[in-house]
Amino acid sequence: MKEKTFYYKDELNDDFALENIKPINITSEYKYIHKNIFWKICSFIVYRLIAMPIAFSYSKIFFGLKFENKKVLKKCKNTGYFIYGNHTQKVIDTFLPTLGNFPKKCHIVAHPDNIAIPVLGTFNKMMGGFPIPTDIKAMKNFLEAMENFLNDKNVISIYPEAHVWPYYSKIRNFSSTSFKYPVKLNKPVFVFTTTYKKRKYRRPKIIVYIDGPFYSDQKLSLKKSQEELRNKVYNTMCLRSKNTDVEYYKYIKDESND
Repeated sequence: MKEKTFYYKDELNDDFALENIKPINITSEYKYIHKNIFWKICSFIVYRLIAMPIAFSYSKIFFGLKFENKKVLKKCKNTGYFIYGNHTQKVIDTFLPTLGNFPKKCHIVAHPDNIAIPVLGTFNKMMGGFPIPTDIKAMKNFLEAMENFLNDKNVISIYPEAHVWPYYSKIRNFSSTSFKYPVKLNKPVFVFTTTYKKRKYRRPKIIVYIDGPFYSDQKLSLKKSQEELRNKVYNTMCLRSKNTDVEYYKYIKDESND
């Protein structure tokens, strides 16, 4: 194993998967919902016939991917829901929620840079990439699309940690901001926690634990309800993360004042 060490200062904002990608703006002109029949056909082919088999094979061969407690998802098989996870893989995290929630279609809330990559960005959209608006006028379209996806019994996946920390074995602190969506829409929430198991001469095995459903307290104010929901998700992730038994990469906090 080739050891890597990362030094961080800010759990909320430091990102260890930065790339030199020309950023784009998601304005009110961005189309979240495609009604064109040709787009739908291409999206189905890319999502179901190409991406899913490749993703499944890749994750099994290189990481021995396994899901635990997936049966809890059956409790919400007739409705759309949100699912939150820890962000520890640059590539796998783009399709992990899709594999875990199959056969439901999963729309993954992502940074706009994920669809800015030439050619691959279009494939990301077809595979469920759901970019966060950079223009306040686009937020209305974003929320309407989110509600539409959920009404079609699809899944909205969110990484509340926001930034990728490869193979990080603990759970980073994250805000309650993204939890306003399930509170406002009164939808159930599930949690998927990526953990790592040591293997000889190979990168760690990935075991993903799924828990839930959790519901927001509609009697509370929006702010208090989303904070309570955030704590339920965070505490569940912290508990499951204890199943990790290997530190593949080291993360050390930089205490300097520079």
